[in-house]
Amino acid sequence: MNQTQQQAGSKAYLYSIVLVAVLGGLLFGYDTAVISGAEKGLQAFFMEAGDFEYNDIWHGFTSASALIGCIIGSALSGFLATNLGRKKSLIIAGLFFFASALGSMEPEFLFFKHGEPHFSLLLAFNIYRIIGGIGVGLASAICPMYIGEIAPYKIRGMLVSWNQFAIIFGQLVVYFVNFFILGDHIQPLVEEMGKGIASIHPDAQWTVTTGWRYMFGSEAIPAGLFALLICFVPETPRYLVSIGKNDEAFDVLSKINGSNKAAKILPEIKDSLVMKTEKLMTYGWMCIFVGIMLSVFQQVVGINAVLYYAPRTFGDMGMQDPMMITVIMGFINIMFTLVAIFTVEKLGRKPLLITGSVGMAIGAMGVAATFGHEGLEAITCVSLMLYAACFMFSWGPICWVLIAEIFPNTIRGKAVAIAVAFQWIFNFIVSSSFVPMFNMHLTEGDDFGHWFTYGLYGILCIVAAVFVWKFVPETKGKTLEDMSALWKGKLNK
Repeated sequence: MNQTQQQAGSKAYLYSIVLVAVLGGLLFGYDTAVISGAEKGLQAFFMEAGDFEYNDIWHGFTSASALIGCIIGSALSGFLATNLGRKKSLIIAGLFFFASALGSMEPEFLFFKHGEPHFSLLLAFNIYRIIGGIGVGLASAICPMYIGEIAPYKIRGMLVSWNQFAIIFGQLVVYFVNFFILGDHIQPLVEEMGKGIASIHPDAQWTVTTGWRYMFGSEAIPAGLFALLICFVPETPRYLVSIGKNDEAFDVLSKINGSNKAAKILPEIKDSLVMKTEKLMTYGWMCIFVGIMLSVFQQVVGINAVLYYAPRTFGDMGMQDPMMITVIMGFINIMFTLVAIFTVEKLGRKPLLITGSVGMAIGAMGVAATFGHEGLEAITCVSLMLYAACFMFSWGPICWVLIAEIFPNTIRGKAVAIAVAFQWIFNFIVSSSFVPMFNMHLTEGDDFGHWFTYGLYGILCIVAAVFVWKFVPETKGKTLEDMSALWKGKLNK
């Protein structure tokens, strides 16, 4: 190691590790958003089944079934991260992604005849989607944890924010992939769910039989790459210390921070991990409550319902090319995620969360006031994009930053698993309730569901801002080891 590396370490080494880790975030975004382009073709395919009725309940479940796996994966993440390590857990996640992609593309594999829809095939498809969801759940908890434990504290927030950038980039990539797979073909025209297919245009037949398969199968390429590359990154220093591998931990710290700095960091990590048997509530219930509520608010503001059903929603607005508008929104989301990455260490976590919450509330209220009104389609579209953009520089990345750094070392694995499990539980609740809420009517033909749904999201955005202002501590400039003292101090007040 030369003198420069002794003083500062290797940024190239650090960034290469983070680049591999954020591929897990890209797969997170890819897997959760692939359904947006595939769901209409999938719906029309299973509507042709002769042994059961593929109604709105089944379609809602099928569209959201991956979220069941996300809940399972996030719940298991603490156990796996603590007992197998962060690295091995991410390898497992990559293998789940890969198996799910191939299985979702060809759910008939080994057991059923290709192209014949029936109830057993639907169950097989959903099992493969749940397997992918387990991968997402593991990656969603462990990727930010891994980056947070690898990164120097002065740039930790920025580097963890890159994971959210990767999630949004993964969604944008799959929007493009779906768009190009669809090509000159069109989505099938489907009547209100449960009443059958209105018609299948000849150009839509390929989408029903083949297009959705390619969309799901395309994930196998980044999934295989992630599972391979993660084998070459190191385990985190904090996990290595927790299992007594101090020399290996020092080696990783030295490569990242320089040997001089590593010599100071290692004793701090060892001191914070002395009591490895600390119970979850050692630092008080508020510590866990804040982490859980950060996850809950990230979901109840409604963003994932918007992202999952984006093409359908833009179509309902009367937009001529919903898939293209969805791609444009994806670009806007990328740009505003970069805002968070380059300001989180300067402005702090709380200001971004509060500002984003207010902006989201304005956007959601704008959608509520204008959706379905002739001549106001452009305002509705802009309001929806404002809502999404404000999420992307606030709750999108900053929630993950805080979850990765807010818990003390001795309880981080378990606490992160609990917080992220709540995130996926509420993701499932919000995503599965969006369509029935949005379609509610007090009288026939009214728009009650439209303004109620987005009005509710807007109110919850304001509640989220108040929660952050009152209860969430600012973690900018603090080391992970500082978290123990922070929560101990609050506990003793």
